[in-house]
Amino acid sequence: MNIILKETRETDIPFVLEAETDPSNSTYVDHWTFNKHRDSLMEDDIKHMLIFHEKENRPVGYVIMAGFSGKHRSAELKRLVITEKGKGYGQQAIKQIKRLVFRELGFHRLWLDVRDHNNKAIKIYEEQGFSIEGHLRECVFIEDHYESIYIMGLLKNEYTD
Repeated sequence: MNIILKETRETDIPFVLEAETDPSNSTYVDHWTFNKHRDSLMEDDIKHMLIFHEKENRPVGYVIMAGFSGKHRSAELKRLVITEKGKGYGQQAIKQIKRLVFRELGFHRLWLDVRDHNNKAIKIYEEQGFSIEGHLRECVFIEDHYESIYIMGLLKNEYTD
């Protein structure tokens, strides 16, 4: 594996902001302010991590997950943003996220939502073992229109390396 997950620091937030506003990512993720990202670094419920190319010593994306303070042992993959597409970094990151959630933390469930027109991401999540569990129609307001999302999930007993 070329990448590792490491805790985001406040000094990393400019990279995070640039990554989420990049045109290849901005239509698929909500935009947070610097302060919202900074504040999330202090929350027990949230893991905010860089996807870091270990050999080249540089970030290639970031991930935000939630649900770590709840009793349900269910983690939400809130955001996965890759800055260099087509190199397998997203798939490597998902494998590491699953390992963290299921093996290291012993959680029962990992879930996410994805815009229903983001076919590439949906395919990757399905290849990683996630199943579509529901379709929320026109539930996200983006600029001047509504978009729909799929809820996708993976249970611990479905997890494979």
